[in-house]
Amino acid sequence: MHIHILGICGTFMGGVAALAREAGHRVTGCDAGVYPPMSDQLRSLGIDLIEGFGADQLSLAPDMFVVGNVVSRARMPDGSPKFPLMEAILDAGKPYTSGPQWLAEHVLLGRHVLAVAGTHGKTTTTSMLAWVLEQGGKAPGFLVGGVPLDFGVSARLGDGAAFVIEADEYDTAFFDKRSKFVHYRPRTAVLNNLEFDHADIFDDLADIERQFHHLVRTVPGTGRLVVNATEESLQRVLTQGCWSELARFGTGGEWQARGSHDAFDVLRQGKVVGRVEWELSGLHNQMNALAAIAAADHVGVAPADAARALGSFRNVRRRMELRGTVGSVTVYDDFAHHPTAIRTTLEGLRKKLDDAGKQSERILAAFEPRSNTMKLGVMAAQLPWSLESADLSFCHTAGLDWDAAAALAPMGDRAQVAGAVEPLVAQIVAAARPGDHIVCMSNGGFGGVHDKLLAALRAATAS
Repeated sequence: MHIHILGICGTFMGGVAALAREAGHRVTGCDAGVYPPMSDQLRSLGIDLIEGFGADQLSLAPDMFVVGNVVSRARMPDGSPKFPLMEAILDAGKPYTSGPQWLAEHVLLGRHVLAVAGTHGKTTTTSMLAWVLEQGGKAPGFLVGGVPLDFGVSARLGDGAAFVIEADEYDTAFFDKRSKFVHYRPRTAVLNNLEFDHADIFDDLADIERQFHHLVRTVPGTGRLVVNATEESLQRVLTQGCWSELARFGTGGEWQARGSHDAFDVLRQGKVVGRVEWELSGLHNQMNALAAIAAADHVGVAPADAARALGSFRNVRRRMELRGTVGSVTVYDDFAHHPTAIRTTLEGLRKKLDDAGKQSERILAAFEPRSNTMKLGVMAAQLPWSLESADLSFCHTAGLDWDAAAALAPMGDRAQVAGAVEPLVAQIVAAARPGDHIVCMSNGGFGGVHDKLLAALRAATAS
């Protein structure tokens, strides 16, 4: 089969492309931004890429056009279509489908799908689960919205029956407004947490809860729902109906942790069944671990073995990833962009420093409100709360139509804003002192702020 993927350089669609190529299909694709590293990764797999969405690509005559959710029926200011290829596909009556639908029909069918859903921690927990199953001899396939350091790739078919997938609640395509995850038909589903997000497509939290319950409806009676017991929103989801085995984790649940965040016993119904000792920090990662262990148990990996495997888990790129150290100033990259994720990331680092007796070392948070939800400003008031663990905070305000300085005003002189990356870097370098930890948080490239910071710190040290 020849498939042509529209929006191929997105993390999810790029993973679909890699899986399709590995399965022996001919894969081509297009996107508005064909650039490294995704372009290099795809071309190395023998996938031909085209810049833009020109209607002339109709002449490729694939068996199926696979449409990413970046594609819409939008028009340019002059009235011309933003995606001419999609208009040509519709006009010519050519076959098309969504990425999740193609994946469900050609990769997931017949597999034991383990789907990881939640507002936060999807990528990390999916990677943990894939690693636990790999170490447990299950040879799983997986599709992750990031690059797990233990595998070095975001997707593979795998030789075993299990397939682990990051289950996103974002919409499927312009012609299918259901959440992506309703296509996956999991036998094991992790509901990690649930908060309001994606304000561009959901009206309120109840709207998202409804989509989560659609996922719950697809899990068979012999399946397992692994649910965070501490989340009221998830309890509301379950009260709408639950037809599968239920395994809760966290306070009040069947699966709990006892100990510090980086060394803890795993308890099942009060009995110690394993122990995790690792380099990760934060309560959020401890909860992610419990979810992964409970899910792996459903496919036959003993909790003790799962906990042991997590001891060698190396996390995911852009999850508190060390980018460099200049003198004794450390620079990290993190994907956090929702206020809760920002808070848990910073709290985790603060606790790790405190536990190591480094209470005097400061945390400097650099962030850009780049997600669709944050750009709308609906969570602006939560920013001071999210940044409480940081000693100083620096906000990149380019592209915002709300006043970030006003939102951060309650923080006083602990917060600064800048409209471009270069002045933001200058602000951070001027404030930095030995022993500081600079955490750069964004769900995008952040204008290469990490390398610019390191270069500026080196220059300041040399002068």
